[in-house]
Amino acid sequence: MQTVELVCDASFDRAVRAVWQTLADGGVDSLAHNTHPDHRPHLTLASCARMPADAPARLDELLADALPLTVRLTGLLSFAARSRRRVLSWSVVPTVDLILLHHRVWQILADAEEPDPHYVPGRWSPHLGLTRRLTPDALTRAHALLGRHPDLTGVLTAARSFDSKAQQSRWLGAPEPRTAPAAPADQ
Repeated sequence: MQTVELVCDASFDRAVRAVWQTLADGGVDSLAHNTHPDHRPHLTLASCARMPADAPARLDELLADALPLTVRLTGLLSFAARSRRRVLSWSVVPTVDLILLHHRVWQILADAEEPDPHYVPGRWSPHLGLTRRLTPDALTRAHALLGRHPDLTGVLTAARSFDSKAQQSRWLGAPEPRTAPAAPADQ
C-alpha cells in the first residue's frame, strides 16, 4: 500500500507519544511498541495499492500550499480489526479545511489502484492511531488507563507517503522537516 499522511510538529508529536507511552506503561500494546525508524504520529488521508504516476508531483504542490494545518483531537474511536480485535485511535475533528484537503487529495488519486475504502471521501473518519490490535480486555484496560481523555490541539506541518512494500517514506510538499522529533530512547 501507498499512503498520504500528515505528520505532527515537534510538540504535537511529543504529546501523542506521551499517550502511547501511558498505554504501554499500563500493559497495552500501543504504537509506542512500533520500532520502524519512520514511524511517528500521523493522520492518514489516503491509502491505495499504487498511486498514479503523476500523483506525487501533484501532491507536492497541493500539500506545500495546504500546510501547516491546525487540528483538534477529541474523543476516542475504536475500529474493528481482525478476529474480534479493535484498534483505538484519537478522533480528529473534521474541519472544513481538513475535509477539503482530503477531497483534493482524492481528486489527485482518482485513478489510484485499489483505493482503501476506509479512506475514501464519505467513509473516512480522521484519526491518529494509539494502539495496535487489541483484545476486548486490552481495549477495556486502555480506556481505564486514559480515563476522561482530554482534547488536544496541534499542528500538522509536513506530509509524506509511506510505501508498505518498500518500507520507505517519501516526503511530500517539502523536504523532510529539519526538526523531526526523535523517538524516545526506550523505543
